Amino acid sequence: MLPWKPRRAWKHLARPLAALLLAAAATVVPATAAHAQSAAAPSSGWNDYSCKPSAAHPRPVVLVHGTFGNSVDNWLALAPYLVHRDYCVFSLDYGQLPGVPLFNGLGHIDKSAEQLAGFVDKVLAATGAPKADLVGHSQGGMMPRWYLKFLGGASKVNTLVGIAPDNHGTTLLGLTALLPYFPGAGDLLNLATPGLADQVAGSPFLAKLNEGGDTVPGVHYTVIASKYDEVVTPYRSQFLNGPDVDNVLIQDKCALDLSEHVAMGLTDRITYHEVVNALDPAHATPTTCLSVIG
Repeated sequence: MLPWKPRRAWKHLARPLAALLLAAAATVVPATAAHAQSAAAPSSGWNDYSCKPSAAHPRPVVLVHGTFGNSVDNWLALAPYLVHRDYCVFSLDYGQLPGVPLFNGLGHIDKSAEQLAGFVDKVLAATGAPKADLVGHSQGGMMPRWYLKFLGGASKVNTLVGIAPDNHGTTLLGLTALLPYFPGAGDLLNLATPGLADQVAGSPFLAKLNEGGDTVPGVHYTVIASKYDEVVTPYRSQFLNGPDVDNVLIQDKCALDLSEHVAMGLTDRITYHEVVNALDPAHATPTTCLSVIG
């Protein structure tokens, strides 16, 4: 006779898994109203394939959403912010799972990087630009590094800006440490949502991504982090090591900025000001608390 019944096993397993998934969902899940808006109307002002980069901003900007995000919801504020500043802006959906609408970034991250590669090629062909800049939130700030390192992206990308990226994985405030205590939990997580399993600190995916160094030659890297990040923890694990890296703690720019993981990508104009500085460092201006009205 089994010492514990399968139903009881699942009951004990469900709670920590639910906590893990909910914490991961906080990566970029916007309000329900934002989902409704994206379902009702296409992106406005970006994904315009007739847009030609200006002399001031010669590279198109590709926005890469985070886990559970999509090409519209994640960028309802940042995309118009960049378009208003005369950038050609594009965004993609990646990491879709069959039968799961709106919530993306859940598939194997190496496969998501292949989707990004194809999208960048499409944008470069449409705009005539030789290189693009990438701006990503959470997984979207980390996943492009696979594209740069293993899929030839370094020759097609000038700058990668990561907003709260999980470059070295996350402990999800220690929740992932529970997995070894629940037999089969890790396998179930990997089977159901491999994009989440890939982001757990110490995963095989992250080990390969970071083996031999965090960066590749020829690409400028900026990481923007918040000490109040509750998802990618510890927050300093977001920072990259290597040449041509600018690691920014947003509270060093404005100590009053309380933005956490989600707000940095969805609403924080202080973060956005740093994004623009990273995209156009020759014309960068100081980022301060007053950047919220810039």
